[in-house]
Amino acid sequence: MQTTLSLICVILFLLAGNLCNLTISPTGPASVEALVGTNVTLGVSHAGAFQPEVMWFMGSLLIARWTVGDGSLSGVDSDILRPEQDGSLTFRNVSLRNNSTYTVEMTKIGEAKVSATFDLFVYDILMNASLHTDSDDAVEGDVKFTLYYITMRGEAKEVRWLFNGLQVKNGPHYSIGEKKLTINQPSRNDTGRYTVSLTNPFSSETQHRDITVLYGPDMPVLKVSPTKAVFVSGESLFLSCQAEGEPAPSTSWLFNGESIAASPAGAVHLPNVETSQSGVYTCVMVNTRTEATLERNVTVTVYELPRGGPSCSVQAGNRSAALQFLCLWPGGAPEARVSFPGLSHNASGYGNYSITIHDIQTLHGQEIICEAEHPLNHTQCSVIPRAPVGFLAVILTSMSEDDRTTVEIHCSAEATPEALVRWIKNGERLQTGSKYQISANTTQLFIHEFNATSADLDTYTCTAINPLGNTTVDTTLLGPQISNSSVFLSDDQTEVSLSWHVPLTSVITGFDIQVKGNLTSDFRTIRVMPASARNTAISGLDPKYTYYFRIVPKTGRTAGEPSEQHRTGPAAGLSGAAIAGFAAGIPCAVLVLLVVLGFIYCGTRDRSPRYPVSRAVEKVREAIVCVIVRLFFTFSEGSFSSLQAVVCRSTLTPQNLLRGRLKPPPEYRLQQPERSGPLPSVNPSVRMATTV
Repeated sequence: MQTTLSLICVILFLLAGNLCNLTISPTGPASVEALVGTNVTLGVSHAGAFQPEVMWFMGSLLIARWTVGDGSLSGVDSDILRPEQDGSLTFRNVSLRNNSTYTVEMTKIGEAKVSATFDLFVYDILMNASLHTDSDDAVEGDVKFTLYYITMRGEAKEVRWLFNGLQVKNGPHYSIGEKKLTINQPSRNDTGRYTVSLTNPFSSETQHRDITVLYGPDMPVLKVSPTKAVFVSGESLFLSCQAEGEPAPSTSWLFNGESIAASPAGAVHLPNVETSQSGVYTCVMVNTRTEATLERNVTVTVYELPRGGPSCSVQAGNRSAALQFLCLWPGGAPEARVSFPGLSHNASGYGNYSITIHDIQTLHGQEIICEAEHPLNHTQCSVIPRAPVGFLAVILTSMSEDDRTTVEIHCSAEATPEALVRWIKNGERLQTGSKYQISANTTQLFIHEFNATSADLDTYTCTAINPLGNTTVDTTLLGPQISNSSVFLSDDQTEVSLSWHVPLTSVITGFDIQVKGNLTSDFRTIRVMPASARNTAISGLDPKYTYYFRIVPKTGRTAGEPSEQHRTGPAAGLSGAAIAGFAAGIPCAVLVLLVVLGFIYCGTRDRSPRYPVSRAVEKVREAIVCVIVRLFFTFSEGSFSSLQAVVCRSTLTPQNLLRGRLKPPPEYRLQQPERSGPLPSVNPSVRMATTV
């Protein structure tokens, strides 16, 4: 019927002009549901035109265009889309990314466009659904408690929440959102089983979770009774804690804030107590229903020799030309007495002692000894003051989400005491501000909003200073550069490994790995690497095709000079110079051999033999000369073909003794033809801030 109507319209159009209006309509539902991996057709029918033009859009994107009845179809992805001759569109092996609204437009010459719209919903099979909560416990009186579900595969079209078998509705107490059920101000009445039911046109899943809302009826009464407060190393310690409550509270113990083991009755036994066990012991009693808590503290002191040995250090004094020496040996009972006899014979302290020296010129490189005395032991430690020594600056680069680059220069010199650092650029001392920021210990300079094409690429000077001296390091920052690069092709020629190096002071935030085929003029970025990367492997190459690779260093959005291009693909064959050498050398060698054999041959023919020479021997001689001549002419491209014919006119008949023929030398080609194949697949861009 439709074909007849279209034919009538065509006839009327030819006879009396365009009398039929183009119409289009879906042949099925406008809302189509499909399972992942199946084929689905968005069917349409039309009338009023013989061969209208058809255009399909995914949203506003044109995905297919053809003319009804025309055998040639173009502008479509034949692996996914299949245009039908009636204007319908078929999806092969439909996937989740095909979820969209589709519009088909048909156009008849002289008329406006007509269109139809479809909604395609693609679902996967629901698998491995699970139900979770946002916190471990639901507590009466809290603001909210949330349950949510997760599916490892597939999405639900319909979600139903149930509490003890009854469906939950949106309201003041329950809030249902995307994949969530929120209980507002939960109470003990919300204890029970919660169920989520997930369905789509092709599968369903149901999950359950039991929720208990915690609450407390009253406050407990607590008592604390430790057995002893002061102990000597090696003694045993017992702590007990009791309290009344309904239900009976649980008891736990903390030592200096950290949990320790206790008996079921709530007692703590510490055999052979040590100094490290001196401190505050806290008994914590909790009503498990109400979570009401009561704490009691007991301080325990243990006398013992300090662990380990004393620690010595030195730091800059309040004045630039002074040094403060420190000796530390904490702990023990009583505390150890410490002193610096080489600096002062009378001054000393206990546990933590310091002394300031102003005359420091003779102290550089000298060992300063701290004597540490305890009733149970006498020991010492030492420190050697030193001026800053030479060092290398470390450059770190980071990039924010809005592509703003920050460069950090780290100057840390070995010095005792620790050196302070001054930063200078172009003769001016740098201070913390919007552009530059100096760390609290002065060893780090941060350059914000670094521009690799501006004056930020300059020499930065850091001077490390302590009271004993100073040292200076100049660091010249360079833009994104690659010093050298190389490529290695795997044995099966399907994977290539790239490696590269950069200058130590080059500021780089990443690298673009680019590739092109020999038949294309532009490189394409297939991988973005972090600044720390120095190699990468690219697989999926076709050994029959030729590829060109290069690495482009970048600082933020600024790209540096790319590396040299590295070619991979079929073997290049002999070079032009090698082929020219063969072309010139082989004929010359054959010519020399020909001349020598010619003399032998002619000399033999001119000499009168003592005995008659058989005809067979003469033919062998002629055949040898003929073969050599032919070989020479072969390399000479047959330029003396007439002479060759004269020499060889009577040789190499089927009856001749020399029956084998010399084969011509193999052809030498300048290079195998390059074939360009599909480029390797592109990886998503990755932004990463890393050490240069």
